Amino acid sequence: MSNRINELLTKNYDAEAGYKKAAEIVENPQLKQFFETQAQHRYDFGHELKTEIRNMGETPEKGTSFKGDAHRTWMDIKSTFTSNDEEAILNEVTRGEKAAVEEYKEVMNDTTLPPTTKSILSKQVSNIENTLNNVKNFEAVIS
Repeated sequence: MSNRINELLTKNYDAEAGYKKAAEIVENPQLKQFFETQAQHRYDFGHELKTEIRNMGETPEKGTSFKGDAHRTWMDIKSTFTSNDEEAILNEVTRGEKAAVEEYKEVMNDTTLPPTTKSILSKQVSNIENTLNNVKNFEAVIS
């Protein structure tokens, strides 16, 4: 179980770094603030998950994944070719967050998940789903 939570932890490191990068790229002040807020949420999620992993008697992961590094590199390349196209960045955020929701729900389906962990994951996935709704709102304004 701790391995699966560690995978979510690594994904949160990835998302935090991705949001920080997105905040650096965009020029729209509201979008910049939104990305900075999301980076902070993911930082907070990481701390909650680290605590749960330690409570399971395991050691939390310490860095981003190769896949996450590739995702941020894609954002670097994409921003270079699209002149900081905020719509393209929001599309990439949507893709990443939808994948995160799926991964969270897959872990939450495990019947051996401790109730405290399930509660934390449920709160985090709800936040991610709210983020997706906010991204849709930004897409409507920007397009």
